[in-house]
Amino acid sequence: MIFKKRVKKEYIIPIFVPNLGCPNDCTFCNQKKISGKSTDVTAKDVRKTIDFYLKNFKDDKKYVEVAFFGGSFTGIDLEVQNELLEAANEYIKAGKVGSIRISTRPDYIDKKTLRRLKKYHVKTIELGVQSSNNEVLEASKRNHTFEDVVKASKLIRRKRMILGHQMMVGMPESTVKDEIKTAEDLIKLKPKMVRIYPVLVIKGTELARQYSKGEYKPLTIEQAVERSKEIYYLFKRNNIEVIRIGLQPSGEIMEPGKNGSSVLAGPFHPAFRQLVESSMWYDTIEERIKEINNKTKKIQIKVNPDDVNNVIGNKKENILKLKKNYEIDTIIKSDEEIAQGEFEIEEIE
Repeated sequence: MIFKKRVKKEYIIPIFVPNLGCPNDCTFCNQKKISGKSTDVTAKDVRKTIDFYLKNFKDDKKYVEVAFFGGSFTGIDLEVQNELLEAANEYIKAGKVGSIRISTRPDYIDKKTLRRLKKYHVKTIELGVQSSNNEVLEASKRNHTFEDVVKASKLIRRKRMILGHQMMVGMPESTVKDEIKTAEDLIKLKPKMVRIYPVLVIKGTELARQYSKGEYKPLTIEQAVERSKEIYYLFKRNNIEVIRIGLQPSGEIMEPGKNGSSVLAGPFHPAFRQLVESSMWYDTIEERIKEINNKTKKIQIKVNPDDVNNVIGNKKENILKLKKNYEIDTIIKSDEEIAQGEFEIEEIE
């Protein structure tokens, strides 16, 4: 099994609160560019966004969660924070929304904060961890330690709230070993889900200045794929869902050099997750091919229709690699009888 299809049981209504609640300027961060938003969010905005999404959801038997993304939600001015939560909570009381999700810094979580969040039906909290190496955190001016992550994670789980983690690859002074160690450390804290973000050099950040001076060298797409893949394997083996790999493309987050892009450099790809999952498919198929008669020149691989694109690879990369490395012609056949994540391979005379 490569990837088991996730049954979509819930709808997410995203509300971005860029830079609200976060006085800290990490070297890589410019939340207003990352989210594509440049204005502060009000309770009126929350209601307007929720109404828009609810009007366009088609499934009558849906579970809806309002998610406050960006910034550090629990660092927002308390009065504003409560106003935003109350606006979303109105829809929970009306039975139109099931719960609320927030993202925040680990050093902005304590028992009192969690009690208040529970009152507003906050169900899921995602912590921006980035690394478990304190030296790496310091190099990016995170201004918190991994000990803060451990403490916050335990408090969240004790409150029986859903824990999520966000980590990065390619941070200044971070190595492959650091990132694998981070994944291993997070696994011990038992998050339900994680996000993996390769570092991009965004205009207007300290990292952009370091990059222009030659003090920081971003990962290539190939390097970022390999690092993300190794981490993905670790989470997968421990039944932790990877809900995102790579930043969501937007009007400003796109290929470096493209007109309007705020990305100066780094491993951006609009389908970065597909690159990672395709590489994982190649690894698995390659293992099977090594077991096949080395005189074989042609094979057929049957997969679920949902897996076809990942098996073929971006720009037919997997097919081309099999041809180059094993002199094998590969036919991919869609078969609905094959479970997603499974495949059948056979030699063709």
